[in-house]
Amino acid sequence: MKRLLAGLAAGLALLAPAMAVQAQESRMARGGGMRGGPGGIGQRGYANPSAAIAAEIAFARLVRDKGRWAAFRATAAPDAVMFVPAMVLAQQWLKGRTDPAAPLAWQPHRVWSSCDGTLMVTTGAWQDSGGQGTGGQDTEDRQGRFTTIWQRQSDGGYKWVFIHRDVAKGPLPEPEMIPARVADCPDRRPGERPAGLPGRSGSPKKPGAPGLKELLAAFDPAARQGRSQDGTLVWQVTADAAGMRDFSAKLMTGGQMQEIGKEPVAAGS
Repeated sequence: MKRLLAGLAAGLALLAPAMAVQAQESRMARGGGMRGGPGGIGQRGYANPSAAIAAEIAFARLVRDKGRWAAFRATAAPDAVMFVPAMVLAQQWLKGRTDPAAPLAWQPHRVWSSCDGTLMVTTGAWQDSGGQGTGGQDTEDRQGRFTTIWQRQSDGGYKWVFIHRDVAKGPLPEPEMIPARVADCPDRRPGERPAGLPGRSGSPKKPGAPGLKELLAAFDPAARQGRSQDGTLVWQVTADAAGMRDFSAKLMTGGQMQEIGKEPVAAGS
């Protein structure tokens, strides 16, 4: 009997992550973001790195099931940026674009999260089986490393605000387990609530999402940056029209902002 119960428990432990990913795939396919976790924990201002991993897995499966650009549109925030090869506003560039037939796959290898869970960075390996690149050009089979930044939205879901990739000569080593790192939390005064955690009177009303004209007016194709609400995770990228770019991210660790990624990418990657 004990062996039977242990077997059932192990089976449920393996089944739970798969069920969570399937639920997120359904939500993403409907245009929603990745939820912060059971009970909407992401809305309460806590780190939940597993949400970013589930979001990446669901995103990759959505590409396979619905098409490349359809999946990118469904999972991108309104102000998300990508490279084609110049930096562009993703939703504007993706609108009405036909999905390439060639398969694209990727696997998350690592995740970093701000203390409050409003921003997370994932990196991993990607494989593109020829077809067309993001700029419409014909490509050969390629592989390399990707980086995605996931931002918590006003409804508590996660959508990506930045994505780029670099080309590697060979396959990247896959980790046995996906390491996750959470930023040190900022000191709070006694009684102060974490960022994103509503008080008794409720959270202040957030302004509505900016329209296309506002996004275009504020968009700078040469530079982009962002930060978590609590300031414990920040990122920035500079780029030129040819697609050459420098990306970096920093995480609050040991009382200071420490670099967790510095990625110079050559044009054409």
